[in-house]
Amino acid sequence: MKTLNLIILLLLPIFFSCQNEQKEKEKHIAQLVNEWQGKEIKFPKNPIFTRYLTDTTDFQIPQSEYKVLVYIDSTGCTSCKLQLHKWKEFIKYTDSVTQEKVPFLFFFHSKDYKEIRYLLKRDGFDHPVCIDLEDQLNKLNKFPADMTFQTFLLNKNNRVTVLGNPINNTAVRDLYIKQITGKESPTKNMLKTTAEVPQTEIDFGVFDKSETKETTVEVKNTGDSPLVIADVSTTCGCTAATYDKRPAKPGETLRVEIKMTPKDTGFFHEVVTIKYNSINNQPVKVKIKGNAQ
Repeated sequence: MKTLNLIILLLLPIFFSCQNEQKEKEKHIAQLVNEWQGKEIKFPKNPIFTRYLTDTTDFQIPQSEYKVLVYIDSTGCTSCKLQLHKWKEFIKYTDSVTQEKVPFLFFFHSKDYKEIRYLLKRDGFDHPVCIDLEDQLNKLNKFPADMTFQTFLLNKNNRVTVLGNPINNTAVRDLYIKQITGKESPTKNMLKTTAEVPQTEIDFGVFDKSETKETTVEVKNTGDSPLVIADVSTTCGCTAATYDKRPAKPGETLRVEIKMTPKDTGFFHEVVTIKYNSINNQPVKVKIKGNAQ
């Protein structure tokens, strides 16, 4: 029950929009966690994994102590859901603390081969993936419709130990690492500080759709403790961000590099959310707009 309550507490901020909805959201999350915690995930027989959707690989679902399962359905913006650059960072970090003992299983239910291949190539994501055309994995397990609950940390018996997406929620990410390593995340008890950006809105203006626009955001440490950026997320997969990993002393700044490659023409308004060791747990947000033609 303690683990159940902890997961509910971590996932609740994702859905919280107003105080009146808190109880309903908490009930909804509790039901999902109660249903999936400890549930065995069933895999299709002999799934085929490929790299960049071209070369098949002999990668098979291993019998490891832990494994991460990522399922992406066919609804909505595939690019927004994948966030492959963030998965690369999380895989790299997990490998570093586990000596590469935790495999990552990616199942995509998508018929748009062209888009998936483009995204894999664009982000240099050479990890094995399975294109599940018949949606067999979902049919066997009947995953929740919300993408937040379509990622799982499984134990050696393929039972769910943690429910939630670690690349979209730093608290869930810390819970994954704690479950896998038995240790708290190094950022768990970090001293808190405050930060600000000099420019909270960036206008790229009118530019060609084929053009990639780049900008740099400087995050200044306005508090009394070291500033560390924990994560940078975007509202669209067309926008990618990298950031300084070092701590910044009071008064110093950290840089966030942002690249925007439009997928379609027209006006766009995106939000880049910069999460750090904030005193009030509030991230810094930067709005990006423009018109791709």
